[in-house]
Amino acid sequence: MAPLSRIGGRALADLLPDLRTMPGPVYSALAHGITSLVLDGRIATETRLPSERELAASLHISRATVTAAYDALRSEGFLASRTGSGSYVTVPAGSQPRPALARWTTRSNEAADVIDLSCAALPAPPDLLPGAMSAAAARLGPYLLGDGYDPAGLPVLREAVAARFTGRGVPTRPEQILVTNGALHGLDLLLRLLLGPGDRAITELPTYPGALDAIRANGGRVVPVPMAPEGGWQVGQLQAGLRQTAARLAFLTPDFHNPTGALVPEAHRREVLAVARQTGTTVVVDESFVDLGFRGNERPTAGIDSSVITVGSLSKAVWGGLRIGWLRASTDLVHRLAALRTSIDMGSPVLEQVVAASLVEQLDDIAARRVAELVPQRDALVAALAQHLPDWRVTVPEGGLSLWAELSSPLSTPLSMLAAQAGVVVVPGSRFGVDGTLERFLRLPYSLPADRLAEAVRRLAGVWAQLDGSGLAARQLVVA
Repeated sequence: MAPLSRIGGRALADLLPDLRTMPGPVYSALAHGITSLVLDGRIATETRLPSERELAASLHISRATVTAAYDALRSEGFLASRTGSGSYVTVPAGSQPRPALARWTTRSNEAADVIDLSCAALPAPPDLLPGAMSAAAARLGPYLLGDGYDPAGLPVLREAVAARFTGRGVPTRPEQILVTNGALHGLDLLLRLLLGPGDRAITELPTYPGALDAIRANGGRVVPVPMAPEGGWQVGQLQAGLRQTAARLAFLTPDFHNPTGALVPEAHRREVLAVARQTGTTVVVDESFVDLGFRGNERPTAGIDSSVITVGSLSKAVWGGLRIGWLRASTDLVHRLAALRTSIDMGSPVLEQVVAASLVEQLDDIAARRVAELVPQRDALVAALAQHLPDWRVTVPEGGLSLWAELSSPLSTPLSMLAAQAGVVVVPGSRFGVDGTLERFLRLPYSLPADRLAEAVRRLAGVWAQLDGSGLAARQLVVA
């Protein structure tokens, strides 16, 4: 099996720290630097490293030094070589991320003082859904005369979603909309139809864990492309990934990305989409968070390239318990997906679709109220982190429901385990990547009231002080 992508000597040299300032022999500093880049998700696993000669020339060190560093990486399980494929980065066996089981273990003790930060989602808006449900029930009569099965979705909801796309500058007909049971359901249908066993699917690194699980469950091979340290896409790396991997599909979240909250500029989207067209890669964009922008939005990605497939839902702006989403694609693809869906389920619940049709028409007002709540909660979380955990680095998100904290040591998984004992449920950074990387990061949703967020940070700071003083960071680079 060939490596998925390649990094050149100059590009790797730009990512590495100044080896002369690091303790120990230069070869050891180089090996440690590469290991840190892999674990932090700056270099994706299965990336081919430059040849020893090329890297030595880029770093202005001897080839023997690079050879010794590569040998050290191989002995530690961070480098493997295949005849004809060169040397590529990996992680030691057994360093796979644990599943995110937190969502299923905290509900048994509702009376306990548990602060659950494991899910980036909001409770239902007060008083909105009961009224919407009652109004929908009054309009339900005509639908009761039919059989209730409609794999593509009720026309009234498809028309409402199409009108919303059109109003955002993406002309859309109702026939281009497929109603789904949430955005992930739409992605899963696409993967079932478009992705064959072993086909490659590009994702951002980090990315939504549900997408990673869905790609793997459908036999696909994940090709993670690291995001920029300050947030957003590394356009050159994404373009290289598209060119080098022959990826069948790319799943991207340019609008208030989960988990980082980044908003990708239109210019960067154009550059990546241009290469995707050249390589024949189908681009799927997740707009689950698109309505939760704090300072405005970029042009919709499907408005830049009409071949882009868009998935979205009401889960983030309205409520996750209302399992209604949609998918925008070509009419032909929607027909094929609807036909495929009949082998899985016969359509979304009719009552919920009638409710959703009215909510989609109110979505701007609903989202504005949500943003008015979220901004002070985000600011409270950022302030608490600055006060209690000043060594953690945080890029203040431009929208969405979470921020992505960079810890001062790669201890995200041990932190999440001890935090649960202190009554705070968090998901470690490794869950948002592949092969146990991203141990230096932690997703922190700001979907709770400000006082609960501040208390959560105080508890995390107490746990972090225990970990930071234990010496574990020096011993445990990869957490199984």
